[in-house]
Amino acid sequence: MTATDTARRHSHYLARQLDNGRLKPEILQPLVAKVLQNEDFMQFADWQGFQTAFDEAALACALRELRRYVMAQIIIRDLSRRSDLAEVTRTITLFADFAINTALDFAYAYYQDLYGTPIGRYSGRPQHLSVVAMGKMGGYELNVSSDIDLIFIYPESGDTDGKRERTNQEFFTKVGQKLIALLNDITADGQVFRVDMRLRPDGDAGPLVLNETALEQYLITQGREWERYAWCKGRVVTPYANDIAALVRPFVFRKYLDFNAYEAMRGLHRQIRQEVTRKGMADNVKLGAGGIREIEFIAQIFQLIRGGQIRALQLKGTQETLLQLQALDILDSDTVTTLLSAYRFLRDVEHRLQYWDDQQTQTLPDNPEQQQLLAESMGFSDYAAFSDGLNTQRRQVNTIFNQILTDPDGQNHTLDDCWHCVWQENPDEEARFDQLAAQGFNAGVIAKRLDQMRAGHKYRQLSHTAQPRFDAIVPLLVQAAAKQPEPTNTLLRLLDFLENISRRSAYLALLHERPQALDQLAGLMSQSAWVASYLMQHPILLDELLSAQLMETDHDWAKLAAELSDGLNNTKGDTEAQMDILRHFQHSQVFRLAVQDLAGLWTVEALSDQLSALADTILAAAIPCVWADTPKTHTNTPNIGIIGYGKLGGKELGYTSDLDLVYVYDDPHPDAPDLYGRFARRLTNWLGAATGAGSLYDVDLRLRPNGDSGFLACSVAAFEKYQRESAWTWEHQSLTRARFITGLAEVGRAFDAVRTEILTRPRDLTALAQEIIAMREKMFPTHPPKESDVKYARGGVVDVEFIIQYLILAHARELPQLLDNYGNIALLNIAAEAGLIDKQHAETARDAYRFYRQQQHNTKLRDADKVEINEEVMGYYQSVRELWAQVFGEAVRFEAR
Repeated sequence: MTATDTARRHSHYLARQLDNGRLKPEILQPLVAKVLQNEDFMQFADWQGFQTAFDEAALACALRELRRYVMAQIIIRDLSRRSDLAEVTRTITLFADFAINTALDFAYAYYQDLYGTPIGRYSGRPQHLSVVAMGKMGGYELNVSSDIDLIFIYPESGDTDGKRERTNQEFFTKVGQKLIALLNDITADGQVFRVDMRLRPDGDAGPLVLNETALEQYLITQGREWERYAWCKGRVVTPYANDIAALVRPFVFRKYLDFNAYEAMRGLHRQIRQEVTRKGMADNVKLGAGGIREIEFIAQIFQLIRGGQIRALQLKGTQETLLQLQALDILDSDTVTTLLSAYRFLRDVEHRLQYWDDQQTQTLPDNPEQQQLLAESMGFSDYAAFSDGLNTQRRQVNTIFNQILTDPDGQNHTLDDCWHCVWQENPDEEARFDQLAAQGFNAGVIAKRLDQMRAGHKYRQLSHTAQPRFDAIVPLLVQAAAKQPEPTNTLLRLLDFLENISRRSAYLALLHERPQALDQLAGLMSQSAWVASYLMQHPILLDELLSAQLMETDHDWAKLAAELSDGLNNTKGDTEAQMDILRHFQHSQVFRLAVQDLAGLWTVEALSDQLSALADTILAAAIPCVWADTPKTHTNTPNIGIIGYGKLGGKELGYTSDLDLVYVYDDPHPDAPDLYGRFARRLTNWLGAATGAGSLYDVDLRLRPNGDSGFLACSVAAFEKYQRESAWTWEHQSLTRARFITGLAEVGRAFDAVRTEILTRPRDLTALAQEIIAMREKMFPTHPPKESDVKYARGGVVDVEFIIQYLILAHARELPQLLDNYGNIALLNIAAEAGLIDKQHAETARDAYRFYRQQQHNTKLRDADKVEINEEVMGYYQSVRELWAQVFGEAVRFEAR
């Protein structure tokens, strides 16, 4: 049995076309043998001839004839298993694109001949109609017997330039009407596509066509949530895309995480479910429970929530979106595999239902003969086996769908009855006070704060949808804070945070949609005022609490850098968007590290390595963006490198550390100083400027040659000359902690050569020791050596650093291992192993330095008080002082201070 014979058993439509002679084998068989492309449609008829002759009837006939062959080709290839779902939907979508453009070309030329060319009132340029395909056609997922949802947009108002003048609105309305007629009208040859225009602004009540200004105004002032869902797949299918994508993108993909989409999607789904129930459509594989629509909803809910931040999610197709969600670890691989398998199965069923009689149906048959044939076409022996397989797929989809779109009111995170009293219009003051006090709160403080919130203008000005969410969240926050060791401080931070985000409904929606995150949020704020403040500044980070990767400590910086680069490239040079992407990336990584840090997953040294790697990644990603935005005179290559000093150079960054940077270039051109000076200024501004997304780093450039009076960027030769001839000893001390971060590799090699030469030059060790001691003593007036300050105390952090810097300057010539930027703890060990310092002193100094850094870290992150002076701390100070005495021979002088 041939493929055609097999296919006709499962398609009455195909059998009719074959039997009445409307499909010629010599035309059909070559088409069946290949995957159809646009050129196959082009070669089918003399389309240009129809247009030149304005032969509308012949064009309409040819389009309908081509449609018969395309349908037959798809049916035969699919039912004989020569094609897969992707080929089926792509083929029919390509044909729809071709049919629309062919009809549009004819309609435009027809009315242009009558009325002239439409001209834009403001641009003075010829105007063209853009046709936007919505729904499945937009995502190259069209059904074989589907209608096509279209929207007609033209750029700007104006008039035609012919003798019979018409407004552009009138002209394009007529063009649109003729396009619809060419495709939609039923003739003796059938129909090309049913055309549905109801998704246009204001639906059937709105104009058939509208200009871009009207579209933008509508989306801003009247666009509804379900229209975001519809426009998510919107695709311009005509050559003239104009500015439509730029207008629609901010409407569909919100700048911030938009958890309002959950409720909107649930509402739309409820309407569909009600319609399914009312019409008895449980056997509808598209709209019924566990059907195609639920899979589409799952994909699109994440697009609507996160697509504004993650441009990689701004996709049209369901399958590609699901795969991207897996790649981004938003959905796990098992879930995506299940959904993709079900989607392909259900879409195959849908197509076989439509092959039967070329009807737009998704309802399972009740005819036994058709049921058996459907089962066989799906690879099952009988309809019962098919039904079992179908039901399994639908149950799996429905389970996943319910897990993702479950209404928060139905979740297990419930509020204990005892907490309802804390947030009421007219609370029972005694009951509220007793309840708060019984759970360890300072009841008076909390009750006063709650009353202030309820009376405050922020609460009173909440919308009718936001206020109920706010009301539901407050008692949950009190309940979550009660579980923490410091419930009062925790709750005050939580309430400050809630009030801060109250005007942003998306964040309220997130907390309302994901109440399980509240306990985690309370735990973080209980431990750290800094984290609480960081979340106040960047509430968008709330979403990180929901990430399955939040506690994963395997940070693949090469992979993260590649993802960051892709995100920056997708902005197409939009400076503001690039700056925001860098900030979102940095903030999310800092927050993840902080959460993991609070959980005890990092040592101080390892955390500093991660924060330093993050800064390196940001700097590397920023260079090409800033360079592209810098006016250039003679080169398209940024021949510049970034040198990190201080904590960045030594890989000891903390959460709020500055970046000490020096910019060095290698370019002999006369314009180079100005070019790289501008670049350095722009890059520094990129890093330090505050945008709507916050800021990145405070940048300190004072360690460059000649400090504040020097050029922002210096050449390799100037840097080398300065280090050799003009640099002070303290600048060579700084050089011990410097490293090449990113940029032109040749600059990095040149810097390393200069650094090695300077740090290994022979020195008078007595004079060197005296200079370093003098430099340390110069700090005393501005940074008194108090024992409560582990950084500046005698025997504290700075003394350890000065000891190591001296050892490098004094001995790197014979011990080059000291040149490597291993960090101070490792360098102490290297010096001890080489016999430069006593091993026992080195060991105790390493312990002391590690303790100091942990204390500094805890003060910043964990609400720790200043160091308590006790025997342990004094012992650490003494051990470093003894090492200082061994290295410098200045114990008496040092102690005398």
